[in-house]
Amino acid sequence: MIKVPMSLHIIIDGYNLIRNSSALRDLDLQDIQLGRDALVDMLAAYKRIKPHRITVVFDGANAPGHSLRRDRIKGIDIKFSRPGELADTVIKKMASREKEKALVVSSDREVIHSAASYDAATISSPEFEEKLALAGYMQAKGIEYENDDSGWTQTTKKKGPRRRLPKKMRRNQLKTGKL
Repeated sequence: MIKVPMSLHIIIDGYNLIRNSSALRDLDLQDIQLGRDALVDMLAAYKRIKPHRITVVFDGANAPGHSLRRDRIKGIDIKFSRPGELADTVIKKMASREKEKALVVSSDREVIHSAASYDAATISSPEFEEKLALAGYMQAKGIEYENDDSGWTQTTKKKGPRRRLPKKMRRNQLKTGKL
């Protein structure tokens, strides 16, 4: 049996998620701060439904002049990378510290590969946005939903382990199922 850590730390590549989202991208094109604020609002609403720890990492080159490198807004941790450092580097370091407790949200292949090498679960930005929308819809309708898609279903038909997903993929599914 695969054990999944109880506390899940969602680490989000902020600009990657914003620019992969049609709604957030439009706001980002108007004003970069509008895109960031809209993302934080979406995540704060999600956090009220699912109380996971959430950190959004942005590139520091676009940080507001008056902002700190770390901030907490509406229960969401906001981090800006240092000057000359990419947000991707910060995300990779966080994934290496958190290891299997982390779920990294990015569509950047290098970030995903690096996070997976530390046993962190990964999900693409569009998939995560769908999970956010689904959670919001289900909460609005008052529907309780717990996805228990572990990649294996109990049957009397003997299939053997070869049809089972690899352990790493099953672990990733369990973590993303908690979203």
